[in-house]
Amino acid sequence: MRIEADSMGSMVIPEEVYYGIQSLRARSNFNMTGRPLHPVFITNLARIKRAAALTNFEAGLLTKEQAFSIMKVCEEIAAGSFREQFIVDAIQGGAGTSANMNANEVIANRAIELLGGSKGNYSVIHPNDHVNMAQSTNDVIPSAGKMTVTELLKAAVAELKKLCQALNQKSSEFDNILKIGRTQLQDAVPMRLGQSFGAYLSAIKRDVRRLTLAGEEMLNLNLGGTAIGSGINVSSYYYSNIIPNLNKLFNYEYKQAGDMFDATQNLDGFVQVSGCLKSCAVNLSKICNDLRLLSSGPRTGLGEINLPPLQNGSSIMPGKVNPVIPEVVNQAAFQIIGNDAAITWAGAAGQLELNAFEPVLFYNLFESLDLLRQASQALTSLCITGITANKDRCQSLLEKSVCVATALCPVIGYEKSAAVAKTALREGTTVKEIIHRENILPEEETERLLNLFPMTTRV
Repeated sequence: MRIEADSMGSMVIPEEVYYGIQSLRARSNFNMTGRPLHPVFITNLARIKRAAALTNFEAGLLTKEQAFSIMKVCEEIAAGSFREQFIVDAIQGGAGTSANMNANEVIANRAIELLGGSKGNYSVIHPNDHVNMAQSTNDVIPSAGKMTVTELLKAAVAELKKLCQALNQKSSEFDNILKIGRTQLQDAVPMRLGQSFGAYLSAIKRDVRRLTLAGEEMLNLNLGGTAIGSGINVSSYYYSNIIPNLNKLFNYEYKQAGDMFDATQNLDGFVQVSGCLKSCAVNLSKICNDLRLLSSGPRTGLGEINLPPLQNGSSIMPGKVNPVIPEVVNQAAFQIIGNDAAITWAGAAGQLELNAFEPVLFYNLFESLDLLRQASQALTSLCITGITANKDRCQSLLEKSVCVATALCPVIGYEKSAAVAKTALREGTTVKEIIHRENILPEEETERLLNLFPMTTRV
């Protein structure tokens, strides 16, 4: 055991651990979710600390031994080491101070160890004075958050692009299959099955554009602004070089925010990303609703498409197979939509020069990004690519529908077309049969009109 002290008093710390007193206090105070900081967020905290150590060394404020030991530990953490030492809850008070100090203490104690000292001997490497030099929680945490969103967003968008490819392939594959289009779940007018998938493709392509544009705001960091954006306790060298060094070390393209006060106190960029995620979740959910309807049956539903059978659908009904991937994607979408509400409230809760609610915003935003990536991947690989069409079923439903009477309106008028449709419904026959029986149009004219659908071609 070792004894550590801070301005609040002293605590006994297990000798083998790398975290310190402030991390331990935070674990006791913030027993909220039982979930740790996101691993990518931890990696980005370490990358910021590495760039800061290099910059402070170049500024002549850290010795070579101090800087290089700190940088070495940061490399270890970024590679996945010491993750169990990050013990603070993802949702915490203090605007993320505990997360920042958890990183500072782990880095300091491991750096001390590398220099031959004993953990807790902060005269060698101090969590605040050395690891946190020229930094504040208020510029480190939002910057690490933006870096994490950037990485998670790229991964999510990559999966959405794969989904686009799969939808485009199905749009082409099903382009020659005529089916009935439906509005308000009622027969409407004919269309191609490929056009249904083309519409899904257009929606997801729009989401990709929105998310990519929203992600550009994440490239503006407030590193160097420290507590409120004024840059107090920061050397001019550090202020000018921290982000160039970060970019140089990790091949990034981040920029220093044009207004450091704004970048420190406002979280609207994160809210915008979440809003775009919500829009995408809405589209994914609608697509999955359609897939479940179009595949319903297999005997008594619409049954126009078949989803890949993945697992037994019931513990009591033999042979039942459920649309489990659309169902799970629906649920992921519901969660993303719900997360957006918490993110919105957190973004609106800032006061004066700081928003203290970044922890809950990040907790929900990181989850939404992970969920979108995972849901998109599952929908593509386990559902869309394996969908097959029931062409005969589509044709049969189309022939039975009276909606084809719409094609007659330009020639015989709306009212006469409606009378034909009603007669076909009442007698249980087809529109074509009524037209032939009552000699409303020549047979060749009827065939021409009823085979024009759909008027538009696949885009």
